[in-house]
Formats: sequence, structure tokens, C-alpha cells
Amino acid sequence: MKVPFLDLKTQYDSIKDEINAAIQDVLNSCAFAGGPFVERFEKDFAAFCDCRYGVGVGSGTEAIWLALLAIGIGPGDEVITVPNTFMATAEAVSMCGAKPVFVDIDHQTYNMAPSLVEQAITPRTKAIIPVHLFGQTADMDPIMAIAKAHRLFVIEDACQAHGAEYKGKRAGSIGDMACFSFYPGKNLGAYGEAGAVVSNNVEFDRTIRTLRDHGQAKKYYHSAIGWNARMDGIQGAVLSVKLKHLEAWNAARRKNAHLYNELLSDAGTTLPVEAGYAKHVYHVYAVRVKNRDKVIGALAGNGINCGIHYPVPIHLQNAYSSLNLGVGSFPVAELSAAEFLSLPMFPELSREQIEYVATELKALHTSLDA
Repeated sequence: MKVPFLDLKTQYDSIKDEINAAIQDVLNSCAFAGGPFVERFEKDFAAFCDCRYGVGVGSGTEAIWLALLAIGIGPGDEVITVPNTFMATAEAVSMCGAKPVFVDIDHQTYNMAPSLVEQAITPRTKAIIPVHLFGQTADMDPIMAIAKAHRLFVIEDACQAHGAEYKGKRAGSIGDMACFSFYPGKNLGAYGEAGAVVSNNVEFDRTIRTLRDHGQAKKYYHSAIGWNARMDGIQGAVLSVKLKHLEAWNAARRKNAHLYNELLSDAGTTLPVEAGYAKHVYHVYAVRVKNRDKVIGALAGNGINCGIHYPVPIHLQNAYSSLNLGVGSFPVAELSAAEFLSLPMFPELSREQIEYVATELKALHTSLDA
């Protein structure tokens, strides 16, 4: 049996008529850069996140970068985040001229450990970026309380958490702003690059709208130095179609994750934990295994394609060698990075496929331990 890590083609086939009609509407109107299709999606996605405002941009990376610029992050500032995330989280901080400051993670949720945040705060700290990793929110109440006590901004990196919840609140509605990626493989994925920033603050919304369009609130009148970070019309139209299906797709992911949990309970692997405060949407179903290279190779040999998120924590990347943070700086993040194995996870995954993955993984555990 063949089990892909991700199957975008099957998803497209299930909504092909809707998608083709939406793209044809864009072609007929020639509203390719921004315009009404993006505006409709911005409004609908903000409402989905229980927020007043949403700004479509060109990628999740741009979303984080522009959100940081909107709160005035610049040279000399520090922003607290975690090292076990995609490079873009720290990269956006650096692109503002600021310094990313890392804290270690909780050993069960793999999200920011709130107990470690306060000791990382200095007079230069201006913001905190908790990352909702793999589709589960960070523990936001203590993070927000620390931010309030120190007058810091909180930007949620919700790029993997479309529709996730924290104590009944939607990811994106808790911090000062939240950033989303619509990279094609995400729970809500575009057919290309796209991202968004949501908030309940009209000034942040206006600032990001200006910055994403070359710093102009009115054509050819530039109030700031901005960038070309607009979402294009086709992505807006595609995302509007897919947003209608997101709740059902997330429910399917949760069902698939629960089946994995059941079948792998005695497989000798560390399974993902859904925190009591969270509604996990399983963008990634990451287990932890010993002998990962042997396991991923053996599974591939049996037709099962897996992934690794993320094998090298950011503080150990060559790009951040200037921070002088060696091995042992963040032991939980480092151990997790060495053991994470992302199993196939997408809404259309069948029970038979999940059973096959579980059977092969359990068999490997037995043989490797023998």
C-alpha cells in the first residue's frame, strides 16, 4: 500500500467544480492583484477567527514581519519566541533589525513554556511570539498575563493552527495580532503563497494595509516605506472556497489523530498530547521515536512517506551562529527535534491507510528493539 505524507490532489478533486468556478470568476473580472476576491476572504477569515479585521498578504513570513513592523519593532529590540519552529518566525524578527530571544518548550505540547518567559525579558524586550506548533495553541493565559505585566505585545504565530482553539477561543483572537500562512499544505492552503494578519485593533489593521502596498494608503501617495506584500486575487478566491470546508477538514484530521492514538498506544512511540485547554487541529501528527533515520527509511521502503519538523532548532542553524547558542541551550527543543517523526496526516486519509501505517510502525519498533 502507498501512503503519501500529503495528498493535495485528492482534496482538489473533491472541490474541483467550486475551485474552477472561483478561478474563472477572477479571470473574467481581471482582478488579479488585491481587489474584491481578496477583500471577501479577508472579511470571512477574520470572522472565522472571531476577529474584527483581517489583512491578506503574500505569505505567512510577510504576515509576521509586517505585524512586527506595525508595533514598531526595530533595531535594538528583542522579541521572545521558541527555537523549534520554522525559520520564518525568527527570520521576520531579524528582518526588522531586532534580535530573536529563545525560550525552551513544554515537554508534552512542544509549545512555549510560560514558566521560562519572564526570565528571558530584558529592558530591550518589546514582544512575545508564541508559536501554535503542529495545530495546537500555546498556553496563552499565563503568556498574556506576563505580557500585560511587562507591557509587551503578543503576536500569535498561528501559521499551523487554522481553527484551533484555546479554552474555547479561536487561535488568532487572543494576542494583539495573529499571523497565518496559507502555504498549500496547511489546513487552509492556497494554490501558491499567501498569508494573513488578524486583529481587533483598527490601527494595526490600517498600518499593515499601508505597509503591504508600498506604504501607500492612497495610490501614489506614500506615507511610509512599505513593501509589495499583497495577496493576489486567485489566492483570495481559492481560499474563500476552501474556508467553507475548513471545519469539516479539521474534524477529519482530529478523527484521524484519534485513530492513530488508539492504534499506536502500545507502539513504543511518544504520541502527541492534546492539552486540556486546547482543541488541536493536527496540521502535523508528530510522534517521537528513537532511531528515527532507520524508522523513516524503513517506512519509506514500505510505501509510507513521512516528514520531519524540524530537524535543526533555529538556535543551532548556521544563520544564527552569531547568537552563540550551542547544543544544550534548550534541551527539550533539541531532544524533540532529534526524535520527531511526522506521520501522514490529511483529511482524506483513509482508515485502511492509518491502520497500515500503525501496523508497520509497531512492527518496526519490535524489530528494532529485538
